[in-house]
Amino acid sequence: MGVARSTSTRCEGKVDGRPATFYYHRDEEEDRGLRYAFGIDLGPDNFTTREDADYIPAQNIIAVLPAQTALHDDYVVLFVEEHRTPSGADEEDSTYALPVVRSMAATSLPSGLVEDFAPSALSCWSTCSGDSSEDISLHVIVSSGSGARLAERFYVSAVKQVLGHVGLQQDTQYMVHYTQSESTITDLVYSTILPKANEGVSQAIILLSGDGGVVDVVNALMSGTRSERYVKPNIAILPFGTGNALAHSLKITTDKTMGLSTMLRGHRHNLPIFQATFSPGARLLVNQGRDEQDLHRDQAQGGAPTVFGAVVCSWGLHAGLVADSDTAEYRKFGAERFQMAAKEALFPTDGSTPHAYKGTVSILRRNSSRGAQSQDGAAEEWHGLERSEHAYVLATLVSDLEKGFTVSPASEPLDGKLRLVQFAPQEGDEVMRIMGLAYQGGKHVEEDAVGYEEIEGLRIRFEEEDARWSRVCVDGKIVRVERDGWVVVRKVVEEVVDVVCMAV
Repeated sequence: MGVARSTSTRCEGKVDGRPATFYYHRDEEEDRGLRYAFGIDLGPDNFTTREDADYIPAQNIIAVLPAQTALHDDYVVLFVEEHRTPSGADEEDSTYALPVVRSMAATSLPSGLVEDFAPSALSCWSTCSGDSSEDISLHVIVSSGSGARLAERFYVSAVKQVLGHVGLQQDTQYMVHYTQSESTITDLVYSTILPKANEGVSQAIILLSGDGGVVDVVNALMSGTRSERYVKPNIAILPFGTGNALAHSLKITTDKTMGLSTMLRGHRHNLPIFQATFSPGARLLVNQGRDEQDLHRDQAQGGAPTVFGAVVCSWGLHAGLVADSDTAEYRKFGAERFQMAAKEALFPTDGSTPHAYKGTVSILRRNSSRGAQSQDGAAEEWHGLERSEHAYVLATLVSDLEKGFTVSPASEPLDGKLRLVQFAPQEGDEVMRIMGLAYQGGKHVEEDAVGYEEIEGLRIRFEEEDARWSRVCVDGKIVRVERDGWVVVRKVVEEVVDVVCMAV
């Protein structure tokens, strides 16, 4: 019988064994989705108005999977439903914040639906399952403390169910790791993922976390030794952090499946990264800024402290508000914690003006990079900004730092271009106005006061007396730099990890 191949999106089939009429509206985004009904006719004139027809919006569909039956036109439609808060329950109760995964058995679905939502042959899970615990190369990492702390619940209620539909069982075809400390992900990469990658084993990571989980994986891979047989692991991001900059920038969050659709249907692409090299006294702040740790020292950079990132390296307002809002009390408010911390920084309680960050900022532009050197080996030419005080200095590989906050509108998913956003000290109200424009599609970069350009490198030499004003943010990690210290940011040419997405 086969899948219906008519140019029409209307066809006859079955839902859970019952005869049904399908209508798949494929073109218009507003009404895109699958409608089906039992015993009534659905056609172009009435498919959007029939109240007795069931409707699954395209934004809710995870995937259309071949059913494990003898018939090649049997399918399982995986989709999510928004969790309705029961009458009388607290609207703010996080129990009802997560979508519910549903499945539907269907026969002879519209061909367009099957084509649009078929799982990818190069998805994160398709080549990385083992037959025994010793062969497992698929790892699910659940970040217990990320964002609103919903990751554990989502794994049990959704991810485990979806993986079961593609024939993967916990502890047999994949392992689950719950983070117990800030080093859990790093330790897993060092002990398991990196050694197997060096043996030429293809591996996948399903990461229920924010950007911090990704940067942990990247730093562990980059700081370890990679063999000639090294095979890049790939990461599927299920966004459970606070900002989720990578997920938003890679368009993983444009539907309602919390990354599940990308996990099953996305393709692997190299994740561009940058390297931030610091002066010898730089230290990583941990435990909500109360403690310090040594940074990895890159021997290729003369043993200098080094952090690798895939999202952002910043100094000034952005780094300050990320650091100041990293407390248990602030984290209760999710992404709103950044705006709350920004207001405190821009409007100090003592009535003073916002802090003017003191330092020398230099830029390595594209036409003066190593790749554009003359044949006589001319040295790189760094261009210093013509001021010694700053409010906002931010280099980024992505477009969005949180939902709706487009810090770099020219950035495209995984384009590998490092862009700089910077401006001088302003009154608090003016800074709020400028940054508010980032929520309007990135219009802040059109302001005369804002510098915005593609760069090859960024160098900052700090001239602050108080270490509070010499904190640098790398993908949510906070590094404190010593007085008269420095940081240099450059893109990394080497490829060490793939990310799964559908935006490229």
